[in-house]
Amino acid sequence: QRLQPSLRRKLCFPYFWTDVLFLLNVIVYGVKLELSKLTSSVFTVLDRFVQQAERIPDKPFVIYEGRTHTYRDVERRSNRLAHVFLHRVRLKKGDCVAVLMSNEPDFLCVWFGLAKVGCSVAFLNTNIKSKSLLHCFNCCGAKTLIVGSELVDCLDGILTTLLEDNIQVWAMKSHSEHTQVHTLLDKIDAASDQPVPAALRAATSLKTPTLYIFTSGTTGLPKAAVITHLQSLKASAGFWAFGGTKDDVVYIPLPLYHSAASLIGIGGTIELGATCVLKKKFSASMFWADCRKHDVTIFQYIGELCRYLCNQPKLDKVHKVRMGVGNGLRQDVWRDFQSRFGNIKMCEVYGSTEGNLCLMNHTGKTGSVGRSNYFYKLLFKYDLVKYDMEKDEPVKDQHGFCQRVKRGETGLLLSKVSATTPFFGYAGSKQLTEKKLMRNVFVKGDAYFNTGDLMSEDHEGFIYFKDRVGDTFRWKGENVATTEVTEILGLVDFIQEVNVYGVEIPRHEGRAGMAAMIIRAGLTFDGKKLFEHVTRDLPAYARPLFVRIQEVMEMTSTFKQQKFQLVQSGFNPSTICDPLYVLDYQQKSYIPLTDCIYQSILAGECKL
Repeated sequence: QRLQPSLRRKLCFPYFWTDVLFLLNVIVYGVKLELSKLTSSVFTVLDRFVQQAERIPDKPFVIYEGRTHTYRDVERRSNRLAHVFLHRVRLKKGDCVAVLMSNEPDFLCVWFGLAKVGCSVAFLNTNIKSKSLLHCFNCCGAKTLIVGSELVDCLDGILTTLLEDNIQVWAMKSHSEHTQVHTLLDKIDAASDQPVPAALRAATSLKTPTLYIFTSGTTGLPKAAVITHLQSLKASAGFWAFGGTKDDVVYIPLPLYHSAASLIGIGGTIELGATCVLKKKFSASMFWADCRKHDVTIFQYIGELCRYLCNQPKLDKVHKVRMGVGNGLRQDVWRDFQSRFGNIKMCEVYGSTEGNLCLMNHTGKTGSVGRSNYFYKLLFKYDLVKYDMEKDEPVKDQHGFCQRVKRGETGLLLSKVSATTPFFGYAGSKQLTEKKLMRNVFVKGDAYFNTGDLMSEDHEGFIYFKDRVGDTFRWKGENVATTEVTEILGLVDFIQEVNVYGVEIPRHEGRAGMAAMIIRAGLTFDGKKLFEHVTRDLPAYARPLFVRIQEVMEMTSTFKQQKFQLVQSGFNPSTICDPLYVLDYQQKSYIPLTDCIYQSILAGECKL
């Protein structure tokens, strides 16, 4: 018998309607953005906030440390700050101002206040120090710094240099010990809470820079990604595209100086007219208590945040959380998270701060970073191309062009640069901007943004992250993907957290695998059990040769594991204080790495 059309479609195209509805949303929003280009003024995220403050003034906008700030509260305080910026700080439209503040409602008031007087804002990472901080000013050209009250001490050692460079420093304090650090709080109360002229914030182009967000330079100085109104508006539609509504309560535990919290989190809350719970810092032990207290329905995550929640001792399914939005959620953690905390829809968003491509897993398919189909590819031009791990470069054909991979194969993700998907690059460095572009990829004259990520696309159109180009290393003539090895090791019961990387060994090609790990509380490292696990589940070339036991895992500010310092420190037991182990096939165990064994490895006496 012939199947009913609806049943046949469900069997052959199970994601048909979810794809159609999601794409319709994307297209409708895209058309709105395109139409705004035809008008003389652009409706920005800030305009949307002002609109929401008029429409729902008494609705809670931000809940912070038990205190509620309504849309009206933040609107009026940002107006007061705008007046202070205009008349006391003497800022003018077009100036760039750097902001060094922790997560707090005043971060938003300062940001909006600066935007209301027409300034672009550079968000400074609160973890960066001296040399890197000075470098950030050179990148974006800021001549004014607004600093949070508790972060003024971070300026010790560079304040003199800032002042010599004619950079004025204003602190969110009522009085200052530093005579040349001006204060803002004592001037706010006397300022008017009425709006400054709307003409000051008016933008004439979607491509006008509004923010500078610094990417974490793990191997060098931070780079200032240029964020235009176009990118801000696209990011603010994220929650809405995933099905968020005005009734949602969004939990934001990520730092506001990064795009996930500021553009997607705050921007998305404003777009919906919803409420957000802002945390000064993420706390795994307080997470579910906070979610219950504030009836949280959506939370933001990044990197290893969900793993931290899974490492908490208690199961917790008593909550109203229905959706998580973020990136970097590994497949094993994804499954563990849902089995422990209930069927929460995890919506992965793939895209770098400065990139021109955004992939969204709107179906919640475990492990996938995005979904593609024929229509999506018409809107967003991207390709996966063959990549040679040994040479660390894309594979070219006889004409010098890149080659697309077949379905299911792993390739380097490239995104086409065009009028509809522009790449705005980095502030103050044409060289760094050009470095991220690949030209003459498929035809002479084309240009693509190089994501640096290795991906694969399955037969259903789901896209999976495989590894960063730099995170894949070669050993014994084979490519070792750190992500895959990390997932396998994560299944060992005594391992709480693991970070896999490659270390150089003299007289050996490539890099040998090494795993830094934290042992679960109450358990001990078992070399024999780990040996049995890796020999059973990993090919010989992918098995970590060395193990390093750590008390704390180094993280970047976006909860990504820090590999650079670990790679640099190698596996020398005389310079590393942490316990080290080496894979020993004779004893069928990981045994302590002594100085004697280390020297024999260097001398080439040990067979690796």
